[in-house]
This record gives sequence, C-alpha cells and structure tokens, in this order.
Amino acid sequence: MSTSDQDRSAGAARRRRFGVVVGVDGSEQSLRAAQWAAAEADRRQLPLTVVTAYALPAFAASSMDGGYALLDESSLRQGSEKVIDQAKEFLRDYPGEVSYLIESGDAAGVLLDFSHEAEVLVVGSRGRGGFFGRLLGSVSSALPAHAKCPTVVVPLAFSCQEENAVTTSTGAIPIVTPESTPASEASRHEDRRPVVAGVDGSDHGRIAALVAAHQAVERGTTLRIVCALPPLGATLVWIPTDVDDGSAAEELQEKLENGRRWLHSHHPDLHIEAEVIDGAAVDVLVNETRHAQLTVVGSRGRGGFAGMLLGSTSQGVLHHAEGPLMVVPESRDPRLEDRAEFGPVVGE
Repeated sequence: MSTSDQDRSAGAARRRRFGVVVGVDGSEQSLRAAQWAAAEADRRQLPLTVVTAYALPAFAASSMDGGYALLDESSLRQGSEKVIDQAKEFLRDYPGEVSYLIESGDAAGVLLDFSHEAEVLVVGSRGRGGFFGRLLGSVSSALPAHAKCPTVVVPLAFSCQEENAVTTSTGAIPIVTPESTPASEASRHEDRRPVVAGVDGSDHGRIAALVAAHQAVERGTTLRIVCALPPLGATLVWIPTDVDDGSAAEELQEKLENGRRWLHSHHPDLHIEAEVIDGAAVDVLVNETRHAQLTVVGSRGRGGFAGMLLGSTSQGVLHHAEGPLMVVPESRDPRLEDRAEFGPVVGE
C-alpha cells in the first residue's frame, strides 16, 4: 500500500470513529434531525453519535464565587442529561451502534471538533437556543463553512410535513423496518426521489456534484444537477456568458451537459439529469429541496448556490428549505483533473 493510500485509510478510520454525528437540544426539531441521522447511520452501516452541549454563562464563569459557578454548571449538566435521556428513549429501538455524549462548550465549536472524526454532521434548523438557535443565529455560517466533513441541515419545514412529523409524547418511534427487510435495503427502494446537486462552475460545486453522485449511487436513485440562470439585470458575476444574448441559456445548458458527461464517466451506471433553471440561485435551490431526498451544495462558490448559501442569504435558504440540505466542505479530488477533457465548463 502506498503512503497516500495509507493516509486515506487512516483518515477513513478516524472519520468512522464517530460516524454520523447529530446534535440534540431536547426540541422536537432536534429529534427529527436525530431520526434522519439514525436512518443515515443505518444505511451507511456507521456508528451513530448523539451529542448535546452546554456552555457556562459568562457571568457565572467569571464570577469570583466559585461555589455559584459550580452550582450553575451542575444545573446545566443536569438539563443536558435530561436531553440525552430523551434521545435515548426516542432511539431505543435503533439496532445499530450508538453513543450519547454530553460536552461542555459552545454548540457550534463542539460540533466543529467532532467534524474532524465524523463522516457527516446532522443538525436541525431551529431548536431551543442550543445547537440550533446558535447555528442560525450569530454563528449561522460557522458549522457548514468550517466543518471538516459534510453537514446536513434538516429544516423546520421538513419536520412540519405530516409524513415526517414527530410526536414525542408517544415515546419512541420506529427507526427501522421489520427485521425481514434491513432498513439499509428498504430505504434504497422506498424513496425514489432524486439527489440534487447545485452547481455554479466552481471546483467547490464540482466537489459537491461528486459527493451527490456518490450519494445517489448509494441510494439507488437519480442524480439531478442544476444550475441557476438569474433574471436579466441581476448581479451575474458568476455567469460565464453574455446574458443579453438570447443563446445564454443554451450555452449554459451545453456546458452543464459537459459536466454531466464528466460525472457519468466516473459513475457509468448512474442516471444523471442536468438542467439550467431560470431564477435566482437561492430560489432555485429552495424549490429543488421540495422534490429531492437530499440536496447537496459546496461550501463556497462563485456567488451562486454556495456563495449565497454561506453569505448574506444563508438564513433565508436554511429557513425555507423543505428537505435535508448537505453542505460539502472544500477538498481536493483527483477526478477534477480530467473535467476539461469533456469540453468547456460553466464559469469559462
């Protein structure tokens, strides 16, 4: 085995330590995220790690009265223990490997630490002010922008849909299918919705498309890659064509088709659709989440999907998405090297 192969194997082993990591805070929304994470861990045959965190208030941590600070921390930890007990009850029927952890520290910072040794992080979009309130508050871009593994946000709208709703008062809900049909197999055949990748001509977008292709293969479904063509007069910094030319959409579609053929060369058995859609990138992406089992974007881009996701409109996208949204971090992939062989790319 070469040194690079050994490094990749070692990295994979470290990521598998925590497997699928989900943050919980006691809210029904966080339990929806936990359910999605459990299904994902079962499908991938990875460990499931359920984490909650508490942070000592600054006034207590800095108090000269050490006894008060100790009492305050004890109370916070007791609250966290109740959150974990609730998660244990909720996931009591989950058959896979699962760990429950209570951590002290900033919610986003705690999950960022876990991202070094996780395959994927899962969070809900809103909660009680713990993981979720912080993630969509002042540090809304911290987790997806800086995590070392993909981050999946399970939006509030997804949880409110009748078929996805969680009623916590009834206790645990079924996490897996009957023993005669392994959940990892059943899920591949029950959900035929596509996996969607939002691309904008950046390498970050192409990395996201590669990850989305892998997800589609694992789920046994179609990959759909989409690129937005904003309305005339919008800020089109990332659009590679003269938008005053009536052939702009046609040219963009041709370049997107080149990308489709490139992806197909690496996944020859995968059915891939490619479409240029008129509209602002965020609007297009939000609409796609309504019909996809998973929507994938890169953490950065040319100002299209990824750039807008983690920029000024990040909260709008996350609050209005109606399906799980995966944000893929920046990484290097040797498959990018042969992209040019398939013709001009979006962004040229």
